[in-house]
Amino acid sequence: MNKIYFLGLIIAISLSACKKEVVKIACVGDSITEGHGLAIQSKTGYPVVLDHILGPNYTVLNSGRSATNMQKKVDFPYWICKEFSNTFAFKPNIIVIKLGTNDTKPYNWNAVNYEKDYQALIDTFKTISTNPLIYLCTPAPVFKTVWGINDSTVINGVIPAIEKLAKHNQLSVIDIYTLMQDQGANFPDSIHPNEQAVEVMATIISKAIK
Repeated sequence: MNKIYFLGLIIAISLSACKKEVVKIACVGDSITEGHGLAIQSKTGYPVVLDHILGPNYTVLNSGRSATNMQKKVDFPYWICKEFSNTFAFKPNIIVIKLGTNDTKPYNWNAVNYEKDYQALIDTFKTISTNPLIYLCTPAPVFKTVWGINDSTVINGVIPAIEKLAKHNQLSVIDIYTLMQDQGANFPDSIHPNEQAVEVMATIISKAIK
């Protein structure tokens, strides 16, 4: 009887050791990440959809906060939000950064500060004990200038900065901008994706992570 018990115990321990650890992903961003404009953002925001697509071996935290910017000296820096602190408390294995849309507003945009503060954010996230893998996302297309958010600055300022930082830090870029060019009809206010476009965005990001 004891032999059977110990054999069962050994098998249980072995199976437990073989189980994959859950990969924790933090999605850092602004209103597009948080889920602004969606009927039920807590259920249909892209981090929630991403969690569903990736399956049980992953868990995804929505660290998005509406109206936030990458830059520190602007109207609403991401740096001062509880979502920034939540990312550290979560101790993610992967961080997906998608910030820059609100930085394009003329009264916010400063190319030097954007690049400098983005590098600072990368460096800060690298201090997390899990040594997270960091992905940089280009912004979604801006299909029409609204609230000062404009596509010209995305193309000529934000995206070149992201590509430069990715190369410097040896990080991967997820090209949301190019891959969502055909989704204009699914951006009701020209800035925020609806549920259909969110599904596309989550799928693009899931493929990059897998």
